[in-house]
Amino acid sequence: MGELAAVLFDVDGTLADTERNGHRVAFNRAFADVGLDWSWSEQLYGELLAVSGGKERILYYLERFRPDAERPADDLPGFAAKLHVEKNRHYKQLLAEGAIPLRTGVKRLLQEARAEGLKLAIATTTSPENVSALLHYALEPAAESWFEVIGAGDIVSAKKPAPDIYDYVLEQMKLKPEQCLVLEDSANGVKSSLAAAIETVVTVNMYTRDDDFSGAALVVDQIGDPGQPFSVLSGSAGDAEYLDVPLMRCLLSRV
Repeated sequence: MGELAAVLFDVDGTLADTERNGHRVAFNRAFADVGLDWSWSEQLYGELLAVSGGKERILYYLERFRPDAERPADDLPGFAAKLHVEKNRHYKQLLAEGAIPLRTGVKRLLQEARAEGLKLAIATTTSPENVSALLHYALEPAAESWFEVIGAGDIVSAKKPAPDIYDYVLEQMKLKPEQCLVLEDSANGVKSSLAAAIETVVTVNMYTRDDDFSGAALVVDQIGDPGQPFSVLSGSAGDAEYLDVPLMRCLLSRV
């Protein structure tokens, strides 16, 4: 049994529905910028999400779906990295335009957690620049300061489903797994957090609803808000209608 001290958040798909109308659109714009005829549909992008990391996703796409596509023969990782930089530029523009709002309940839960004295952290495979942009435009300009640690991008070598990013965040915060609760949205994310021995709540999205979330403490369709209740897909939330600090403490106390 642990006493809740910190809440650790994944970003893409958890804080905001960034994948379908954010990253996917930005990738396609980046491809067009450099004259590539690639176009990632919503369905295809769902398959590509099995791979964590944008640069890794590009390389997987080439290997799996476009083995005959033209590409530089000597430096594929460098090629993917340059495309990824261009994609991130488009992603930030989408955020600046207000095209990627936070998911229901996210801002309320963050504010409640801060008011209760809980520490906050980020653990994600997306780049630090993308995290900063999302927090700035979708939450508030100073929101990055709300988080004690932002573990993002290539700060660890092995990305989710490896536990490395969560191990890193725990080490930086000087906390034990039993003092924390994770919010995730995908099977890879849950595998990562559970491998780090941290209890996990899942808030699914259109791409992850059918993922295997075995071991998660609670699976819901959204964090929810007063008047906008969540639907419990797995686990028990008692009488709660949305995720709040008392429910998170209750979930951790069951361990």
